[in-house]
Amino acid sequence: MTLSRDQIASRLAEAGYIADTELATAVSLMQLLKRPLLLEGEAGVGKTEVAKALALVHGTELIRLQCYEGLDQSAALYEWNYQRQLLAIEAHKTRIEAEREPSASEIEDQIFSEKYLMERPLLAAIRRETPPVLLIDEVDRADEEFEAFLFELLSDWQVSIPELGTIEAVTVPHVVLTSNGTRELSDALRRRCLYHYVDYPDVDREARIISAHIPDAGAGLSLQIARMVEKIRKEDLRKVPGVAETLDWAAALVGLDVRDLHDQPEMVHDTLMCLLKTRQDKARFKREVTQRLLGRVA
Repeated sequence: MTLSRDQIASRLAEAGYIADTELATAVSLMQLLKRPLLLEGEAGVGKTEVAKALALVHGTELIRLQCYEGLDQSAALYEWNYQRQLLAIEAHKTRIEAEREPSASEIEDQIFSEKYLMERPLLAAIRRETPPVLLIDEVDRADEEFEAFLFELLSDWQVSIPELGTIEAVTVPHVVLTSNGTRELSDALRRRCLYHYVDYPDVDREARIISAHIPDAGAGLSLQIARMVEKIRKEDLRKVPGVAETLDWAAALVGLDVRDLHDQPEMVHDTLMCLLKTRQDKARFKREVTQRLLGRVA
């Protein structure tokens, strides 16, 4: 059953992800068209969390492939359990069946079987009886050669294993790809996917996110924190704080019993380490900067 945009938004919220209208629409179309969804945006805006929430929405398994430079098919698709294969070969050598040793081809047929196959994320995702959510995280970190292989898999939903032949998908997974934009992705991959750019949330949505994850913050403090973070993101920073950093800061403030940012400006400044993650950014944020920004937060 395909869920409507509003149903998707509601289900994602129940799973802890507060989606905007465009993202809810993209996820709804992803389900309707059975297409992969490519989420692009700055690090920390919540792209990976979409896949996690989607797995909860569907009550299914989340299978994650973390991409990195040098990632190859064996790490992403399958590997043979070489240690078990070597042990099996040694066992065959010492065994005489029907007064003869098994031939090399017989040994090969036995050791290159499902028993010794180690599934990696891509193979596991297409062999599940219930469609999982397949998260291909930070696909822009992988090489172009791997991207080309990935496009073929997402197009045909089958893979070829030389020793076993072609393996077709049992079910088609819900595929979410994320990219931080460190490398331009190919047109071929983009054509295969639906696309959505995930930006930093606006103040109201970030306040809702804080309230959803840290109920003790309350509506008033959540809104103050969201407004303060919005101001901080507009400063000249090397590393703009993401939603995860906002939640860390909110949790710290609540844990330190801060109920209004204006009541404890020193504590507000001292806890900015939750948001500022480079030496340069911490040096940039003098106490007068914090005071200036607090003066703009109602």
